[in-house]
Amino acid sequence: IGVHNLGLCIIIFTLVIYAFMTPLQIKQQKFAKMNAVMAPELQNIQKKYRGKKDQNSQLKMQEETMGVYEKYGVSPTGSCLQMLIQMPIFFALYQVIIKIPGYIGGIKDVFASAVSHITDVSGYSDIIFQFVQDNAIKNSYIPMSGKLSSDHVVDFLYSLSPAQWDKLADVDKFQGFADVLNQTADKLHPMQNFLGLNIADNPWALIQSGWSTQHYLLILAAVLIPVLAWGTQVLNMKLVQTASNTSNGTPSQMEATMKTMNMFMPLMTAFICFTFPVGIGIYWIIGAVIRSVQQIIINRHLNNMDMDDFIKKNKAKMDKKKAKLGVTSQNISQQAKMNVRNIEEPKRATIADK
Repeated sequence: IGVHNLGLCIIIFTLVIYAFMTPLQIKQQKFAKMNAVMAPELQNIQKKYRGKKDQNSQLKMQEETMGVYEKYGVSPTGSCLQMLIQMPIFFALYQVIIKIPGYIGGIKDVFASAVSHITDVSGYSDIIFQFVQDNAIKNSYIPMSGKLSSDHVVDFLYSLSPAQWDKLADVDKFQGFADVLNQTADKLHPMQNFLGLNIADNPWALIQSGWSTQHYLLILAAVLIPVLAWGTQVLNMKLVQTASNTSNGTPSQMEATMKTMNMFMPLMTAFICFTFPVGIGIYWIIGAVIRSVQQIIINRHLNNMDMDDFIKKNKAKMDKKKAKLGVTSQNISQQAKMNVRNIEEPKRATIADK
């Protein structure tokens, strides 16, 4: 669409992804709100069967639990879909960011002349291997033995910082086409640069580089990526908790687990951001900001929602779906009771034999 800065492209991509996922987020938060309404009944069932580990009790607990979900027209897996969709998007985006030229032809073309000159040099693979070792380049994603292909050389060049491009042009066997390398670097830098950071670098490498060159603004900018990733996720999770908060005073085991996860996950994200490319950090930060804005709007809607009316509509919607599949609440209840009966009858028969 004419945007040549990769940082801005990631932001636009994130906006588009979360725009399409908005209906799923609304559905997920409605499930959380409904879960808060169901929580007291589910807790009572758990208390009723606490300490009872026999199969009969477990099946009865499952039957009663499913009865609560049926009563409110909710699926137990109602909150999983968004996460299942997000994970493959994240893993795919990670692969794209670390090897953007392999996925975007317009960027790969920028390297064409430089790659052609480098691969014409005798022993170019060994020169590159030595350069990677001498400059401690950890994000080149190339094999460190054998002969490098043209695509490997592209991946190597894409991983270089502006200072490393200058060093590459000073390599003895590459000095004959130093002007080609400098022109390539000049074309690439505006594409990779986002607020002074190379999106292919990771914050930890940028901090080390800034420390060695006494470039303290670079260190500050690199530290801000994981800090903002942590802060925006904490904000988003607080807003989600507000939407699904129960008012019965006693937190359930699930709520206690979620509270622990809400503390741990942002810290984990910040830690991962130090070693992942800056582009991934941008995706996480923008994604959390978008979700937070969406959550504020969703919370207002949920706070004004008539829960009794919503439960009634939800139940009718689920019954309609099950009717299409030939499944009814009565069928489910009968099947659960049959499972319990199948366990109890052999026990009675054994007692009668004795």
